[in-house]
Amino acid sequence: MSDVGQRDDSASILHVRCAPRLPEDGYRAVLELLREFSPLVQAVPPGAALVEVRGAQRYFGADAKHIAELVRLRALARLGTDVRIGVAGTQTVAAMASGHMTESGGVLAVPDDAVGAFLAPLPVETLHGIGPRQAELLRKYGLHTIGALAEAPQRVVERVLGRGAGRLAAQRARGVDVRQVVPKDLPLSAGVRHRFSRQELDGSSARAALLGLVVRLGAMLRNRGQAARGVSLRLQFAGGPQWEKTRRLPEPSAHNEDLRAVTYQLMDAAGLQRARLTGMVLRAEELVGAECVARQMSLDPAHEARLAVEAAVDCANARFGAHAVRPAATFRNAA
Repeated sequence: MSDVGQRDDSASILHVRCAPRLPEDGYRAVLELLREFSPLVQAVPPGAALVEVRGAQRYFGADAKHIAELVRLRALARLGTDVRIGVAGTQTVAAMASGHMTESGGVLAVPDDAVGAFLAPLPVETLHGIGPRQAELLRKYGLHTIGALAEAPQRVVERVLGRGAGRLAAQRARGVDVRQVVPKDLPLSAGVRHRFSRQELDGSSARAALLGLVVRLGAMLRNRGQAARGVSLRLQFAGGPQWEKTRRLPEPSAHNEDLRAVTYQLMDAAGLQRARLTGMVLRAEELVGAECVARQMSLDPAHEARLAVEAAVDCANARFGAHAVRPAATFRNAA
């Protein structure tokens, strides 16, 4: 796609959207590609990024739109994936520009002098940062488009949405966004997955498979010398639907007992009854080095015994092969 209006060198922020369901390693590869153009790359999980290219404009002697086109070309040629890139002077407008295109990819630049014309006709629910509930409230007051929201007195918008949210919505509707691109990488993560050989309806078998994932993930983290701050569980159902949720641990851990407790809470939160499961993915999120985790003495002898057994199992598996020793409940599916 082309420019909205004329060239404007003040537009120096790229909002890059990756292809839907791009694997995490593909997303990380896109982030590395973006860092070839600027050190100011801010990851916006699960599949987007912000890039400040003012320095790259001087280096390449080109405007931000041409840099965006070069980024897209390299992503296609080198990584085999297309991206959608919005180019603007603010994060809000750049994000809306990238979301304004089809999923097939492209580049859309919105110069500063064309922001009003670009935003005005769009539905109010498309304004970056506006949730469904807020959009519903605005429509009740006759503010159906971003242009109408921009023309409304700010005090009226604050009365509808609340002071803080109303002020932000009114400013962004006028194209005002003072946020800067802050370098931010994806937090380290690790994951394990299980795919059922058939559609699984047995809750006990699913729970046994889930325990197997916990054991594998815990062993992986301990072998790496890492601990997780959070755990995410993704359930895949027959026909393609997915369910995913993340929960933080009380403190970083790589121990099976801690990971299992949070993982079972996530499974219970899914509220499964007769769901036809086809697969599960368990991920440890926001990994930190094990040396950064405080080791607290416990007055619970059973807890200390479990940790001792866990260490012994790790030694046995290191000698006789991964998963040679594991909880009996994980063998439920073996029959």
